[in-house]
Amino acid sequence: MKLVKQMMILVIAMCLAAGAAANEYPSKPVKVIVPYTQGSATDVLARMVGAKLSELWGQPVVVENLPGAGGSKGTAEVAKSSPDGYTLLVHSSSYAVNQATYASLPYAKTDFVDIAPLAGQPFTLVASPSAGVKTVAQLIAAAKAKPGQMKYGSAGTGTSTHLIAERFKSAAGIDVGHIPFKGGPQANAATASGEVAFWFPPTAIAIKGVKAGKFLALGVSGVSRSVLLPDVPTITEAAIPGFEARVWWGMWAPAGIAANVRDPLTKDVARALAAPDLRAQLTQRGFDSMSMTSAQFSRLIQDEVEAAARTLKEAGLKPK
Repeated sequence: MKLVKQMMILVIAMCLAAGAAANEYPSKPVKVIVPYTQGSATDVLARMVGAKLSELWGQPVVVENLPGAGGSKGTAEVAKSSPDGYTLLVHSSSYAVNQATYASLPYAKTDFVDIAPLAGQPFTLVASPSAGVKTVAQLIAAAKAKPGQMKYGSAGTGTSTHLIAERFKSAAGIDVGHIPFKGGPQANAATASGEVAFWFPPTAIAIKGVKAGKFLALGVSGVSRSVLLPDVPTITEAAIPGFEARVWWGMWAPAGIAANVRDPLTKDVARALAAPDLRAQLTQRGFDSMSMTSAQFSRLIQDEVEAAARTLKEAGLKPK
């Protein structure tokens, strides 16, 4: 009888262990939705981080691009996904900017849980060769000479690349028009062709076109010069004292994600970002990895919402 009881206990323990193993996260492929086009800075970063997470987990991490509506289309798709940790969102600081830019969005802030920040970097002001300018001061002078005629591009209405251009427009005292595109690669192409005179891509997206001579880098929005573009002055140096801005990226999950999935996920993202090989790749692309607590990340998001609201007000724009 004693032997039977021992065997039953052993069987129950084995079943419990098997159930726990089956419930370990992740036990199947994880999908990461990027609400921008392939080749955008968000896409590049998501694939780099996803590859390292795949290596740590032993599970595929599949990046899916769902661009449109300034990033709102893909974001809304994640909002309505199952909160099981198998559908995640990697977005830029436009995630916060959109909350100030749009009066109505197809999702709510409460539809998401803040998982972790990923990286940040300055923007680079790039100009089309056809614009005939080589410095920030010359760009401002050209815009003032023909009010309302010069156009700038962005990766979409309500994105960080839109809002920083509006900040620049206000700070420089110029009247220029806005042409939104589906993503960074399209805005790059439009700048190279002369369809728009300038735009503010993240440095990671600007660098290739600058080095290929497709457009000119006039200034960077960081507090100091970029190591990738050491000969390019900061915008503060070049023309507008105190003009500083950074774009950042983070990861979110649908609201309702269980703590026993969320917490390991947050830790694994931190592990991935701390890996020497990924850190080296990020540096080569001009990204600075970010280390924050969940509370600090949530505060960053709220600060970005408030800053975007101020920019809209100063530019005389109302939420769409």
